[in-house]
Amino acid sequence: MLNGFRAFKNSVNHARIVRNRICTRNLSNKHCETSVRNGVGILKFDTPGAKVNVLNKEFSQDCKDAFVSLRDDPTVKSIVFMSGKPDCFIAGADINMLAACETKEEVVGLAKGGQEMMQEMEDCKKPVVAAISGSCMGGGLEVALACHYRIAVENKKTSLALPEVMLGLLPGSGGTQRLPRLIGLPNALPMMLTGGGKNARSAKKLGLVDMTVKPLGPGISDPKTLTHNYLEKVAVDVAAGLADGSVKKPSRKKSGMKGLAFNLPTYNKYVRNFVCDQAQKQVVKKTKGVYPAPLKIIETVKDGLENPSEGYNVEANNFGDLAMTDESKALINVFFGKTQCEKNPYGKPERMPENISVLGAGLMGAGIAAVSLEKFNKVILKDVSETAISKGEDMVRDVFKGRVKRKKMSQFDCDRLMSSLHTELDLSNFADTDLVIEAVFEDINLKHRIIKEVEAATPDHCIFASNTSALPIGDLAKASKRPENFLGMHYFSPVDKMPLLEIITTDQTSKEATRAAVEVGLKQKKTVIVVKDGPGFYTTRVIGALMGEAFACIQEGTSPQDLDKAFVKFGWPVGGASLVDEVGIDVAYKVTKYFLEVFGDRISAGDPRVIEELVESGCLGKKNGKGIYLYDKRQKGGTRQINPIAEKILQRYRTPGQAVPTMEDVQWRTYMRSVNEAALCLQEEIIANPVDGNIGLIFGIGHCPQRGGPFQFLDTYGAQNFVDKMRNYEESNGFRFEPAQIVIDYANSGKKFMS
Repeated sequence: MLNGFRAFKNSVNHARIVRNRICTRNLSNKHCETSVRNGVGILKFDTPGAKVNVLNKEFSQDCKDAFVSLRDDPTVKSIVFMSGKPDCFIAGADINMLAACETKEEVVGLAKGGQEMMQEMEDCKKPVVAAISGSCMGGGLEVALACHYRIAVENKKTSLALPEVMLGLLPGSGGTQRLPRLIGLPNALPMMLTGGGKNARSAKKLGLVDMTVKPLGPGISDPKTLTHNYLEKVAVDVAAGLADGSVKKPSRKKSGMKGLAFNLPTYNKYVRNFVCDQAQKQVVKKTKGVYPAPLKIIETVKDGLENPSEGYNVEANNFGDLAMTDESKALINVFFGKTQCEKNPYGKPERMPENISVLGAGLMGAGIAAVSLEKFNKVILKDVSETAISKGEDMVRDVFKGRVKRKKMSQFDCDRLMSSLHTELDLSNFADTDLVIEAVFEDINLKHRIIKEVEAATPDHCIFASNTSALPIGDLAKASKRPENFLGMHYFSPVDKMPLLEIITTDQTSKEATRAAVEVGLKQKKTVIVVKDGPGFYTTRVIGALMGEAFACIQEGTSPQDLDKAFVKFGWPVGGASLVDEVGIDVAYKVTKYFLEVFGDRISAGDPRVIEELVESGCLGKKNGKGIYLYDKRQKGGTRQINPIAEKILQRYRTPGQAVPTMEDVQWRTYMRSVNEAALCLQEEIIANPVDGNIGLIFGIGHCPQRGGPFQFLDTYGAQNFVDKMRNYEESNGFRFEPAQIVIDYANSGKKFMS
């Protein structure tokens, strides 16, 4: 109530101030509107009909024209830059503008244009204040950095970041030059190398913003509008104060121990070199050198600090170099694909599920419940015993504790969400359930029994989704009396961290059920692809081919450690042997056994008795501490020890007289098999299009993101080159390397998958 009164009071005061001040409108164009209030020019940008503002040529020109009009107006003593959208300052540059460039020179021209605009703002004799609410990303943060004073709202939507590295690029409009000088080299490098965002409070501590504004509660208008209006009032008052001297300009000079910590690594040559060398070592260790952008960022920042007069030229030139790399083009296509998969191509459902019930309180079930609690009216977590339920609740709580620790959630919200979780041992309270997600053991008979029991306890409109990773949805649906409401929702572990949701439909699944399932996934903040039913669906089928070839390499003499090295150096986020342990050797065995029945030796490649004996010997993977490697929770980092039991089994099945594959052969054999299997899935219409194919593998299994996914790779590498390499491997390794007919057809016609 107190917040409401304050909001009302602030709104009334704001209205009085506006009435009492001279207020004129100077300029209005498509993206910008300016006004002058008591000597303060307000430049408000707001792209019509769009959720976010992005820096494209038209937007930038409109902003520049509006800025110049205020800068040259003698009645204007200071300027405020702000957005008309409460949830977005500027979300960054328009990637389409960059993707349209065909030469380095075009890209360098774009960078220099942005630099010139930012420099005009920085050189303005009148104080320029950035009022930030919502996302302030990439070029948006570079705009704010060029201002003389920055104010940000303390809310969940406000985030300041330079995420260009995620597109294989570097900040190209002055970010690599201004940020280190503002917050110091040790703070600036992590922001640019990871692309991670800072909330308003964190940004204030770093010196990235000069003032924060707390959000207002409800009053005569909604909280969002009230807060945005209040931000404008504060920014105008600060701008007026900077102009008349009543508000002191923030001192950028550091003194004392803080000054030493800032100045030594930023401006002392020897300390700076040490910091940059350490950063470079960390980047190479983490990325294995497969991503050029992070190293270019370090080089550009270092060059700018050493030779400030050339810093901006170096930045623009390196920006142009990176934009022409295959890695950047691939990552930009991934960005477009991810954006596409974050929309519902089927449209909004007529009846949106609001009450979600999850069957099975294990790792997957608890994870699904955790990502659902914030978004739905009612979430039930069901299992067969109090012990299982208690463990499930603990796992859900651990997810939220992690968010609290990372300051992504308050303790109050954690407690509130946990108190809203409903737990059940039976189906008596399922009468109002709209969607059931089953996450029990991979046993078709158990699942059939559960399906019948659940459908008897739920309303006719209720959708049943199985979280199976390989069992055919059509076979599961045979137990359903409502097959039109039956589908698969394949989540990836850990559910709260893995972004992909693979929805599997049968010929009987209705469009309405599909629409609803996609919408649920999007509400859970998942990147969603929809695939057709088939053995292993899409992602599991590709993993089957990948792991089958990996085990073949091991049987030919490649050690698990060398297999891991080969994978990671090629661009996979985790090694091949480690991946098997993560997935679970018992799970891999069940899938392999099933795939042998369906596909024969084409997928599994190695001797299936290897994985069978590993399971029989109790080597289940990371879950029980014994897989191909041994896992000790007390061990922090370092080289993992090979499980001696697993080592003996692998030695026993070593292929006699077979030469040990080279690292290059291991890399290409495993990768080519995965790409070929993806192409077969497109050929068989398991996946709807190449975009879904790329996104599914990158966000589901970490399929070498710097290559852009299997179909981007085929276009970059060349379909004919792929066919030729597969034919060579087919001669030496057998029919499993027979190239997919669709790739042969594309090679013959010269068509591109991503065109």
